[in-house]
Amino acid sequence: MNKRRIGTSELYASELGLGCMSLSPDLGKENENIVKTALDHGINYFDTADLYNFGWNEELVGKLLKDVRQDIILATKGGNEWNESKDSWNWNPSKKYIKSALKESLRRLQTDYIDLYQLHGGTIEDPLDETIEAFEELVSEGLIRYYGISSIRPNTISYYAEHSNIQSVMMQYSLLDRRPEELFPYLKTKGISVVARGPIAKGWLSEKAFMKNRGDKFLSYTGFDIQQQLEKVKELIPKDEKLTQTALKFILSHSIVATAAAGASSTEQLLENINTFNSPKLTESERKELEALFPAEIYESHRVQKA
Repeated sequence: MNKRRIGTSELYASELGLGCMSLSPDLGKENENIVKTALDHGINYFDTADLYNFGWNEELVGKLLKDVRQDIILATKGGNEWNESKDSWNWNPSKKYIKSALKESLRRLQTDYIDLYQLHGGTIEDPLDETIEAFEELVSEGLIRYYGISSIRPNTISYYAEHSNIQSVMMQYSLLDRRPEELFPYLKTKGISVVARGPIAKGWLSEKAFMKNRGDKFLSYTGFDIQQQLEKVKELIPKDEKLTQTALKFILSHSIVATAAAGASSTEQLLENINTFNSPKLTESERKELEALFPAEIYESHRVQKA
């Protein structure tokens, strides 16, 4: 599988990454099968977070990847602190918490360093310089190699781009949510990559979309709208190509996207995603046709929910 550089770092991520949030205690042995299949097909980017399943996700990822630790890019996130009853969490970007959370992630992941440590959210009201200082100290201490943020707030992103050494911004990005594109030119000038999460838009860009309720919504689209437009997409793509594969190809048609961190809750689903790379890339005209079907919106507010 082709690899792309994350920012200006020495990290080269597989174009398809594995968003590990989709791994679950309910999957049992299938979790191991999914990770093994990913490795067997050249996926080297694995993304988790301390928030997922109260740390269980990190523990599983650490267990399944410890034997190949030197061959992969291990990415995790921090900044959300569970309360004592574990029924909610608080946003805590303080230097003290970020550094302590990272050490707990290292323990759960069974490693002594993280390749890409990401701030899991953020607002412009945060103690931004203090948070940046925490990340810089973690780099100097050898506990993380590089850092980034997971955010969809333009003003927060721009502050980190101007005042820190972030290598990436993780953003929800798909054919149905093209808002990040307004930031692509700016991020490109800064040498910062995008890690795309949600490239299948919660299943709306797959065959499952036709089984969803037409009255449901995804951003400004209704289920009915999406189903109608996907019928038109089918007319544009080869008959043997899955909608998920078209969705992934669209994301990766932008060079600023270092990797599409797609989840998979079954080996079959993962293999379908991987099969994307067995067919030709989108041409410029094909991309424009898809863009015409799903016009880009803009961020209505710089203060949107945590990413």
